[in-house]
Amino acid sequence: MLLPLLQILGRLAALCPEGLLRLLSHALGDAIFLLLPRRRRLILSNLHHAFPERDEAWRRRIGRESCRRLVETGLLSLALPYLGPERLRRIAWAGPELLALHARHQADPAPTLICSPHLAHWEAQTAQPLTVPGTFPEFGIIYRPLDSPAADRFVRAARERFGMRLLSRKEGFAEALKILRRRGFVGILFDQNAGLQGALTTLFGRVCATTELPGLLAEKFSARVYGIYPRRHGFWRVEIGARELTHNGTSEAVTFGLNRWLEDLLTADEDLCASWLWAHDRWRHQDQPALRFRLESKRNLLAAELSARGITTPPRRTRIWIRLPNWLGDVVMAAPLLRALRRGRPDAELVLVGRAAFGPLLEAWGLGDRFVPLPARGPGYFRAFRRLAAEHPDVWLLFTQSLRGDLEAWCAGSRQRFGLVRAGQRRPLLSHRFPVPGEGEESRRHQLALWTEFLRHFGLTESPDLSPLGPRPQPGPDAPIGLIVGSENFPAKRWPVPAWRALIEALPGLRFELFGTPGDRPLAAAVAAGWPEGRVRNRAGETDLTGFAAALGACHLLVSNDTGGMHLANALGVPVLALFGPTNPVRTGPVFATPHRVLQPPGCPPHGGGDLSALKPGDVAAAVREMLPISPA
Repeated sequence: MLLPLLQILGRLAALCPEGLLRLLSHALGDAIFLLLPRRRRLILSNLHHAFPERDEAWRRRIGRESCRRLVETGLLSLALPYLGPERLRRIAWAGPELLALHARHQADPAPTLICSPHLAHWEAQTAQPLTVPGTFPEFGIIYRPLDSPAADRFVRAARERFGMRLLSRKEGFAEALKILRRRGFVGILFDQNAGLQGALTTLFGRVCATTELPGLLAEKFSARVYGIYPRRHGFWRVEIGARELTHNGTSEAVTFGLNRWLEDLLTADEDLCASWLWAHDRWRHQDQPALRFRLESKRNLLAAELSARGITTPPRRTRIWIRLPNWLGDVVMAAPLLRALRRGRPDAELVLVGRAAFGPLLEAWGLGDRFVPLPARGPGYFRAFRRLAAEHPDVWLLFTQSLRGDLEAWCAGSRQRFGLVRAGQRRPLLSHRFPVPGEGEESRRHQLALWTEFLRHFGLTESPDLSPLGPRPQPGPDAPIGLIVGSENFPAKRWPVPAWRALIEALPGLRFELFGTPGDRPLAAAVAAGWPEGRVRNRAGETDLTGFAAALGACHLLVSNDTGGMHLANALGVPVLALFGPTNPVRTGPVFATPHRVLQPPGCPPHGGGDLSALKPGDVAAAVREMLPISPA
């Protein structure tokens, strides 16, 4: 069925006036760009990653013209079997560099690799024997056969009728080696995605999988290497150009050099840029969900390529957007995984999305490349995320588990949206899901362990980094003991006011500072009331998050209910004594590798559920004395 269709369409394309075909190319190309949103997003995303400095109008113009030329190329491919030599000579001709290439080979034959990218009218290159004078060299082109044997035979006959030979990637490789030994030409389409069998390199600064075949052949046969490209002069009017690639004879130099040559070609010439196939997913190897958070391929040449370019880290062109949790403690517990993501994908820009209050602290810690604050609640909330779609995030990683967070990711247009799904939960707006184990199992491991398994499901192999977040200032001998006596979201987590006062009474000679949110201030005031001047200071609600972190860092020790401030102090390297009653310290206890201890009331199960008021002040005071780096007076 495929073969008759190709024959009919090919005859019609060969017989139609070129003016009509040009109108058809414009109409179908515009339809691809305007009416196929997924394809349009891919084109614009590829252009945005490659040319972030260009404006959106330019990228839309180039993308639309690329679609038109794709259709124009397809029509020429269909018509090629039915076009005679004279007409083909009007369609394609050799440029000066291609003529010089053949003249050189006729005078001094040598193994030669002809490397071609996906530029419009690449099929016209099979007419090269009609365009150059003298004896045409033996020329084999490595290609991928069609699935239909009949259609494949038809296409091969059309492409080989002027003397070039098509060599199957499976069966024809041995013949390609023989041609090079006979000092002939071998053609390779080098810019396609090479998948897991390729080598990790960069194209336009973005990690991709590249075929090493041209480099390996060039090294084995000391072959000359040329990049060949069709330059469009009008509808079905093509000048075939060529450029010699200078290299040091190693496979890596050729592999890197071809990518750099293509970058330079498309960057320097807007018309050639519009001819490249931006609609194909050149970088999709690293888009595989199971590999998203690591770099993997048959060979990793990134270090060698970066060294050759004189840089140490790859440009961060892959865009991983991370929707942070809404609670401070959860954000802090996610920090070790943000560090692991940076190591796993050093080529990625990590964009953190969360509550505006978290921004200065996260930026100070260097956990992401950029912070995007959540917009104000209201009618324009989700429109703000629609505007973010213009930045073309590659993946949206959600630590949140709400419909609002899922809508944010969907509105931002990311093709990949990763999240956790618990039993009985539906999150239809996610593209890929990690099923959370049963509730009983979840309660017996830490939240960080669950999140680690979540990210490993999508390829992360790096371990969470549990070292403190930045150097902690060394507190002086008169530094205070910090206390967090409140807990806005769950009153049962609060140790009673009389217990806090009894703790202070049991530790004479020490100063105390009370921290918390503005909502905690009345509770903190009740704890701080009546003590001698300078003994207890109530600072609840006085600082922003950055100031809160600085104040915690100046404490000898923090005694705290199960709160976000407890996790913050733990992350800063401040020794923490955490008081747990109804909540589960196995699941939400401190995680950073700094001194910390968890106290629970007598008889409390390890996984929580106890009454915090049963925890005795004397036991807490004894734990404080054990943890203090100094002895209380």
